[in-house]
Amino acid sequence: MSEIRMSEILAIRDAGHVRTITLNRPEKKNALSGELSWGIVGAIDAAAADDSVWVIALTGSGDAFCAGLDLTPGPRYTPQTPQTAQLDDIGWVGQILLSIRTRCDKPVVAGVNGVAVGAGLGLAMAADVRIVGRSARLMAGYTRIGGSPDAGLTITLLDAMGHEQAMRFMMENRTVLGEEAVALGMAGEVVDDALLGARLEAYCQSLCQWSPITLRLLKRGMVRAAASTDMEQQLRYEVANIRMAFASEDGKEARAAFLGKRKPVFTGR
Repeated sequence: MSEIRMSEILAIRDAGHVRTITLNRPEKKNALSGELSWGIVGAIDAAAADDSVWVIALTGSGDAFCAGLDLTPGPRYTPQTPQTAQLDDIGWVGQILLSIRTRCDKPVVAGVNGVAVGAGLGLAMAADVRIVGRSARLMAGYTRIGGSPDAGLTITLLDAMGHEQAMRFMMENRTVLGEEAVALGMAGEVVDDALLGARLEAYCQSLCQWSPITLRLLKRGMVRAAASTDMEQQLRYEVANIRMAFASEDGKEARAAFLGKRKPVFTGR
């Protein structure tokens, strides 16, 4: 039995014990607006609380997984009350990782199609397992816009790649394709683009042969073992760093150059 629930920003489908959450802004390459970002957080939290869901699949519609932050001007969106929003020093950019890694003890499998950049890469790396399409393009992108990593990437990339590879990947603003992503430890499997959706579904269904209690305890143990760093504290540190980076003269110059399609001139201020 398969059930599909649609909204303007997410498509959610249940098939057996697998819930598939699909980012549904293909015309924007699934770029993260506030509404979409908080929608993902809410969808993960809802799946975590539903005992009929044993495994969660996460992917993007169209030809992209997620193109990162939506830079289109628009009203700020948050589902939080004004008081709660005032007290939240992490925001959706941190809550995505916390929802997947700390509040959800069920396996989350990302099917990475097309581009995954910036916070979109952070979303992919927050998953427990990644299956990537052969032409998938993974890029941090922060140095190009004068920023520093957020969305948990200082945690997840370090875990996946080790210190030097993570530093090189981000400093060099590299674009990594599917097969190299597997070689670097950023994903566990690469498949032909046309087969990605079917493989994501089949893999998630295969995990349902095991007891959901076993899967949940397994993830709890893995997350606990990796939690020597306080995750919330590190996410706050990321947000503080990127605010400083964006506020600097170099940060403003980087974004102006990016938008103007020219080489930036940095002064160290």
